[in-house]
This record gives sequence, structure tokens and C-alpha cells, in this order.
Amino acid sequence: MDASTILNRLTSRANHAIEEDEAARTRLTKALAVDGAPLDGLMDAVLDSAGRAKPWRQLMKRIEKHGVREGLAKQREEATERLLQWGFSLSTSMVSNAQRIAEQDGLRRFLSTTDGMEISADEAPAEEVTAEPAPEPAPVEIPKATPAQKRTLAAIRDNGVKLQEFRIGRATVAVESGDRPRLDMVRWVISQGWAKADTSRSLFQGQPVALTTVGEAILAG
Repeated sequence: MDASTILNRLTSRANHAIEEDEAARTRLTKALAVDGAPLDGLMDAVLDSAGRAKPWRQLMKRIEKHGVREGLAKQREEATERLLQWGFSLSTSMVSNAQRIAEQDGLRRFLSTTDGMEISADEAPAEEVTAEPAPEPAPVEIPKATPAQKRTLAAIRDNGVKLQEFRIGRATVAVESGDRPRLDMVRWVISQGWAKADTSRSLFQGQPVALTTVGEAILAG
């Protein structure tokens, strides 16, 4: 497989594992604020999700530092070594044992998921091509916007708008201050290219929305 295909698959898997870990921690945090809430199952879920997410968090850092092929190879090598070094001895602490078992399970799942995801060592990176200087862009006509659309753009510019989804299929708009624009209006200005959401972050964390050059020009007009 080529590097871009593998990177997309690894990123998708990593985001899923990390989002599940964050969701489990959030559920436990909310339960801690409720007197008498049962915590054992929630604590076990946090240990399990943390164990599954850990190798993926490490992988993303390695890819950022070493690239896809070397980062994946290093992470698989370390995961294999850790499993072999652990052996079967257990601690006298039940919590430590549960955490260790969860991490072992996470490493096994990681190795199973990434098995076969290899980039050929002789795959050459794309050659750098010195591009000719780009011609000056032609003047762009600024789109006309309705007052409601301009208010949406102003809120995106001034109010710290984010798209969030705490439950699958239940998206909402969050703001840091000021009025909160409607979800359909935010999505519409994004679809028009007047704004964009930071899709490098998960919807559970919140995807900040910012104006594009076109959106800024509409407000300045």
C-alpha cells in the first residue's frame, strides 16, 4: 500500500481509539460528581480504553517525527518487545494488574490491526519539482450575503464557534462567548467556502470554525 493510504487508515483508527478513551473518561468524570453512582464498571472502561488508545497515541507522535513507514515500524517493534518482556508475572496490586492486562490487550489489538500495513522500503518519495512562479490571481468577485448570513459570519469571527458532537448524529454549535449561530447556518457558510472547520480535531473535542478569505471579505465589504 502507498503511504497516503496507510496514513489515512492509521489516522482513522487512532482517532477512533482516542475518541473512545476520551468518552470513557468523560463518563467517569460525570459519575464522580453524583453521590452513590456505581463507578466500578466505568473505571474498568477507562482502563480498557486507555490501554487501547495508548499505542495509537504513541504511533501518531512517531509518524509526525519519523514519517509513516519508519514510525509504524518503530511502534510495532516496541509493542512486540513490551509484550515479550512482560511475561506472565502479576503484581500484588489489583489496579496495577488490571491496568497491565488492559495495556497488553491494547498492544495485541494494535499489532493485529496494523498487521500487513507495510510500505515498501524501495518506494521512492515523490520528486520535488520546482514550479514556475504562479501567475497573479484574477480578482475574485465578493459574494453577496444576507443579513442572517453576515451575522453567522460575524459570530464565527468573534464568538469562538465550534462544531461538537457528544452523541453520534447529534451535532451542535458551541461558542466561547456571545450569540450562538444556528447549526444549519454554520454548515451552509462552510459549504459555500466562506468558513471552514478544523477537521484535524474530533467532533467530540470540538472542531473550531474560522472564516476563509472570502468570508472575511464579505464582512469587510
